[in-house]
Formats: sequence, structure tokens, C-alpha cells
Amino acid sequence: MSDKPSFFAELQRRHVYKVGAAYAVAGWLLVQVVTQVFPIFEVSALAQRIIVLVIVAGFPFALILSWLFDITSQGIVRTGELPASGEAPAVRRERLGIDRKLNYVLGALLLVAIAYFAAERVGLINGARKTSFAVTAIPEKSIAVLPFENLSSDKENAYFADGIQDEILTKLASIADLKVISRISTAKYKSKPEDLKTVSQQLGVATVLEGTVQRSTGKVRVNVQLIDARVDTHLWAKTYDRDVKDVFAVESEVSQEIADALQAKLSPNETNNLATAPTHDPEAYDLFLKGEYYEREAEASRKPAAYEQASSWYQQAIARDPQFALAMARLAENQMWQHWYFKRLSEPELEEVKSRAERALRPAPDLAEGHIALGLCYYLGKWQYAQALAEFQRALELQPNNVPALDYAAHVHRRQGQWKQHLSELAKCEELDPRNSNIPAQIGASYCRLRMWEEANRAGLRSLALDPHNLAGMVNVIQSCLNGTGDIEKATRILATFPADSLIARSDKFGGDISGIIGQWPYVYAIKRDYGAALKAWDKEKSNSLENRDRLAARAAIHLLTGDAANARDEIESGRALVEARLRQQPDDRYVLTQLSWIETALGRNAEALTAARLAAELMPPEKDAVEGPEVLAGLAEIEVRTGETAEAVKTLRQALLLPAGMVVSIERLKIDPVWDPIRNDPGFQQLLKGTELIGPDK
Repeated sequence: MSDKPSFFAELQRRHVYKVGAAYAVAGWLLVQVVTQVFPIFEVSALAQRIIVLVIVAGFPFALILSWLFDITSQGIVRTGELPASGEAPAVRRERLGIDRKLNYVLGALLLVAIAYFAAERVGLINGARKTSFAVTAIPEKSIAVLPFENLSSDKENAYFADGIQDEILTKLASIADLKVISRISTAKYKSKPEDLKTVSQQLGVATVLEGTVQRSTGKVRVNVQLIDARVDTHLWAKTYDRDVKDVFAVESEVSQEIADALQAKLSPNETNNLATAPTHDPEAYDLFLKGEYYEREAEASRKPAAYEQASSWYQQAIARDPQFALAMARLAENQMWQHWYFKRLSEPELEEVKSRAERALRPAPDLAEGHIALGLCYYLGKWQYAQALAEFQRALELQPNNVPALDYAAHVHRRQGQWKQHLSELAKCEELDPRNSNIPAQIGASYCRLRMWEEANRAGLRSLALDPHNLAGMVNVIQSCLNGTGDIEKATRILATFPADSLIARSDKFGGDISGIIGQWPYVYAIKRDYGAALKAWDKEKSNSLENRDRLAARAAIHLLTGDAANARDEIESGRALVEARLRQQPDDRYVLTQLSWIETALGRNAEALTAARLAAELMPPEKDAVEGPEVLAGLAEIEVRTGETAEAVKTLRQALLLPAGMVVSIERLKIDPVWDPIRNDPGFQQLLKGTELIGPDK
């Protein structure tokens, strides 16, 4: 017989079995990390697949290397053949040492694998996801309605497919037993995404609804399928071939069957909501869906033309069906946003919009959209926060998954100074609308006001990760640096990383300080004392949709800081004429009063400037509004400084530093802001910079 060992014995001697087992267990664990953890950080599906393929492909190479080499006390050496006389004692001891080390490694890996299985089993007992172990449990009764694909030959029917998807989503949003993701987040995806598991992780849902819509010559075909997105398994599918006039029944049936498939418990009111049609006039409904299409475009673009187009379609729908409550509610909401962004309505006009919202609720008192519209009339039009909050909360009772209603309630709580409640509600909004960059931007803005700079920076970066062009997210990052640390150079470097087409001169129209007048980006230039760049930023805005009044007021404030206002007197006087014309229409417009205060100061009319600034502060004191009140107060301090009222300025500034006004005033910003140059050596101002007497948010 030969002394040469068998092939299998040689495999054992060269540790091939143990290396293979260790690699298999380690590779399996790595695959779990890749497939379960990477989607949370939005690593692309392609990258995940490549990593898994590399792990699998490495297995045979690990076996080959274990056959050819050993790890010894002298390092990695080529494995030799066994001598005919047998294994030397020293070599045998070395090999046994390697055996023990491999045993330890394999044992440790097996313990990790056992712990993984135990954790997964616990997750199953507690009702967590059954398909995999995840960092956070995804509710079983959760759904995202993805964009419906338009299969009609007429591509202009896209609005119709969008409308059916939106109505189904709205009906599902009224079911308290379901978690329903907002349309803004689902709109980020294709009708049929390739990687549903990633969609599930990003949206935090167990199921998705996919659909197609085809309309032609009075007929409509709606095809829907409910999918368990965690494992890409179809749960239910159905095709509906109906007359267009029966589309309401299709929407109700789809919503009911989804609720049944997800075993959602329905109250009698929820059951009734699923079966209710918004109108019985198909033509009015078609006009309404066109209005909804343009309204969504307006919400995304903030273009006045889109709002006007949506308003026109809503009005045509109401003309067809004067009892169309949903169309009336959406028209009122549309008009309130036009009032907020573009053209301030007079008091009689605001009353007319409010009456329209109230008329929508008469035939449909349980219409959530009607309560939202009425709430916006109180909030954006009349600044009556208690009444607005009551309407938003009623809307949430009717539609627990209604993100806009929750978002508006959060904004009202912020105005009331209820910061904890406000941030809690925005966190809930982020859960139901995880791909909406505006929500973390709003969270960051609140942290800025509270002077919680690190939190503000994180929220701003979260917003920019979703949308690099989100202006509010950019402001959060810049402000957390500029106001938090006073690092001008770092703020400039951060500004340089933003897309060039995002850096437009933009006045916020709500803030009461100079940055709200001249715009956030020109303000960064101004704080660097690069006034030429600040003015140039507004030169680019001549053809922009912003009113010429805003541009001239911004340039007047910049000229004041440069000290060359006298050379730009004609331009500043032109701005003053436009501002005064506006105030004749709206004498209590706080933003325009602030514009006037800077223009009057630039013209050397100090008494008139103080009168305008003080009136703005009186109209919105901090106790009335915890957001705008402190910022208008800080703006008053700026005008007091620039008009020589030093003692009053220090007194007003001290009060502002004790309030949540971190967006416009902080100790670090006081040190670098050129607005305060006239009193930089004043003892009272120097005392403020020490911060020893402050006990408010800055401390």
C-alpha cells in the first residue's frame, strides 16, 4: 500500500473543508448585510447585485488558495507535499495550531449566524417582517400607490391616469388601520420599478399597488395589481372594463379590495367614504382631474401660470356641477396658495374664498379637503391659528394618512410656539412622505430657529440628499454654519457646492430681517462684504417673475450697506414709489412695511423708517406668532441700529436673542454681520456678544 494520503485526507490536511465552511458562513452573512442594510442607505440595486456576485464568485478562489497555501508563524507559505516518512513533529504542531485558529473562526461565524436566526425569529413572533430581518419593522398593513401608467393612444390622457391613481390613494388614506404613503413620495418612482425590494425599504411599506389605465371612445380599462414588495410576490390582480361614467365605481372597488386584501379594519364611516363618488357628472369629473394635474404641477414648480390654469379647470368643473364640493374645496385651496405666494388678496376677496370653502362643507361635512381649505383660509389668510388648527385636526380625523393636513397642523403648532409637538408631527409626516425633500427642510428650519445647529445641518443635508436643488435645505446648511459658528469661508465653500442654477436671488417674503429683504444668497455675499456680488445677483433677476418692487427694495438695502445709497437715489426712489403703492392696497402687509423701512433708511428718512419698522413689529408681536414675530423684532433692531437708536437697538436685540429667532440672529452672526457695524464698539452690544446675560435659546 502507498503511504500517500487519499485526496479527501489531503483536503482535510490542507484545511480546504474548514476554509470552505468559514467562507460560506461569512459570505452568507455579508449577503444579508448587503440586501438588508444597504437599501436603507439607498445604495443602488446594481451595486448590491455586483457585491453579491463578487462574494459568490470568490468561493472557488478561496478553496484553491486554501489548497495551495498555509498561514504559518513564518507568514503565508506554499503548502508542501507530505513526506513519505510522515509529518514532522514541528510541522504537525504548526498544523494543529492552524486547525485551532480555524476552529475558532468557524465557531465565531456560526455563533453570529445563530444570533441572526434568533433575531429573525423574534421579529416574526412580534409581527415584524416575515421575509427578512430589517433594522426597523415595516407594518404589514402598509401600502404605496405607485404612478399609474397611461396606455391610452392619446398621451394627453396622462392626467386621467394620474387622477384615478390619486383618487384611489385618497380613499385609502381615510383608513386609519393602514399606513399609506403620500403621493409626492410615490411620484418619484416609475409605474413598474425594477427593484421593488428597494422601494419597500425606501418607503417603509410592505405592499405596493401598480396600475395601468387605458381610455378610448367612452370606455376605460383599469388594470391593477397588489404586490408584496418585500419579496416581489403578487397578492391580487384585477382588470376592470367599464364605461367612463362608471370610473367612480372602479375607484371604490379597487380601494375596497385592497383594504380586504390587507385585512384592514374599517369603521362604518370609512366604508362609506370608499363607496362615495365626488360627483355624478363624468364631464365635471374630467374637468376636475385636469385641474388636479395642473395643481400638482403648480405645487412642484411654484409658477403662477400653473396655479391659474388649475383654477380655470376647477371653475369649469363647478360650472358643470354646482354641488361639486371637492372641486370647490380645491379651488379655495388653490386661491389661498396664490394669495400666499404671489398676490395678496384684499379682505373682501379673502372672505369670498372662505365662503367657498364653507359652501364645499355644506353638502359634504365629512370632506377632509373642505376642512383643509377652510383651515388654510384661517391660517394663510386671517392668521387665526386656533381656528385653523381645529380644521386641520378634523381633516386628520377623517383621513389619518393625509400628509398635507398633518403638515399644516405642524406649521400652526410652530406658529404657536409648540415646538415639541411641531417636530413630532413633522417626524410623522416624514414617515408617511419619506421622499419629500421639503419635510426635512422644514425640520431643519425649526432647528435653526431653536439654534440647534447640528440638528439643523443634518436635516438640511437629508433634504438635499433627496433634492440637491431644494432651496430651504440649502438655507439650513448655510445657516447652521453661518449662524452657528460664524465661519464665513466655510459657508462660502458650502455655497459653491450647490448647483449653479439654484443660486438665484430670492427674497423669502416672510422674514423680517435684512436677509429676508435681499435674499439668502446675496446675503452671504453681503456678510462677506462683497457687495458688488450681492448687487450682481439681483441684476440677474430683471427678467424673473419676482415683482420689480422686491428687486428694487433688495438693491436699496444693499446700497445702504455699501454706503453709496446717495449714488443710487433715483433707483431707490423708484422702489419707494412701488412699495407705497402696494401699501395703499394692503396697509398691514408686514413684509412690504419692512421693505419700506430699508428704503426710507437708505434715503436718510430715519423717522419714517422707524415708523414703518415699528408698525410691522406691532402687527406681529412674538406672543402672537412664534415664527414671524421674533424675526420682525430682529428686523426692528436692525433699523434702530441704522437710524442711530443705539440704546433701543441693544434692548430690542437682547429680547430677540432670548427668542427662537436663530434663522436671523445669533451671537456668532452678530460678530460678523455688517448690519451691526455702527454699534460694534458699543459697550451694550459688546456685552451681548459675551452671552453672559442670556438664558434663552442661544445659551
